[in-house]
Amino acid sequence: MIRLYVPHDLSAGAGLELDDGQSRYLSAVMRQAVGDEVLVFNGRDGEWRARIGKVGKRTVVLEAQVRTRAQETGPDLDLVIALVKRARLETIVEKAAELGARRVRPVITERTNADHTRVDRLQAIATEASEQTGRLDVPQVLEPVKLEKLLAAWDVSRQLLFCDEAGDAAPVLGAVKASGPWAVLIGPEGGFSAKEREGLRALPYAVAATLGPRILRADTAAISALTLWQAAVGDWR
Repeated sequence: MIRLYVPHDLSAGAGLELDDGQSRYLSAVMRQAVGDEVLVFNGRDGEWRARIGKVGKRTVVLEAQVRTRAQETGPDLDLVIALVKRARLETIVEKAAELGARRVRPVITERTNADHTRVDRLQAIATEASEQTGRLDVPQVLEPVKLEKLLAAWDVSRQLLFCDEAGDAAPVLGAVKASGPWAVLIGPEGGFSAKEREGLRALPYAVAATLGPRILRADTAAISALTLWQAAVGDWR
């Protein structure tokens, strides 16, 4: 059944007027008609089965029927990713949503080649991935900031898994031993600078880890690190 993320409050009988994009998707692409049913979620009220009550030229209106799943959230896991080329960054955001990250925080490092990105497009990709993967919330994609600014305001209760391509740290599965708030940090295509690596390793809340004997591309590293973290202390156990 088609799943859609909606901003509306969800309760039995609630009317849900969809935006232009979702309306076109249901009526023109998926050929849905009055009486057909879809699943909807908003990240707050669980998942609901909704009936299509009206199909107009530009607007589709749903009526929420019954809740099919209670609201739940996954682990408190952030992905901190240095800006990389657009296609790879979009893949990273998509896979982060599929793998259960709660937030994606793009950062600018000393060797980052780009200093901006279309956060609205990345957020749309995260939303679509969440709809398809069955999760009941959508990860938040934040505006890019410089790495030093992010670390200066860091909540020290959140541990930081620093994936260091130097390869002289413990493997991720050995480094991650406790649940709780975590973030995974993946560097840029050119790697972290010596200054950044030294500073990260000195942070009391940072845990350096290796992803194996090979240097991985940023998208491969992000997928691998999130997968290993979920297997060690996340909701894959």
